[in-house]
Amino acid sequence: MTTLSTPDLSDAAPEACALELPWINYGEIRQFGGQVVTIKCHEDNSLVKACVEEAGRGRVIVVDGGGSRRRALLGDMLAEKAAANGWAGLVINGVIRDVDEIGRTPLGVQALGCCPIKTEKLGVGQRDIELHFGGVVIAPGDYVYADNNGVIVSKRPLL
Repeated sequence: MTTLSTPDLSDAAPEACALELPWINYGEIRQFGGQVVTIKCHEDNSLVKACVEEAGRGRVIVVDGGGSRRRALLGDMLAEKAAANGWAGLVINGVIRDVDEIGRTPLGVQALGCCPIKTEKLGVGQRDIELHFGGVVIAPGDYVYADNNGVIVSKRPLL
């Protein structure tokens, strides 16, 4: 992907919306974007695990974990699988773990923080639905772009 700047993209596309959350950039890839695949889950990353097993084709997984900071929705093994399968990155309304390893993984990862506790695998959650968090509605097929300035969402590709 070419270098991107969310401020420049939002200037050029005023219809783009910023997710109003305190994002932390964890992945080795510091600027990323692509078409969205959505997952909603709470303290159970079963659907995230299944999704990263698929071919990413430069897409971005947006995970609404309800902002929970009690269980990490992404760890090093799932991040490595996502990178190997061609995902551009993940935007997680929740927390991750294995931050040092993820920082060396060629993947974009934005999350709210970190927690060492893994999730239970109960197979609970929903995929490919509209998500509502950070003051924005995110639908499957939308486009998301992320860098150190934040995360923006657009109905159309901006690059």
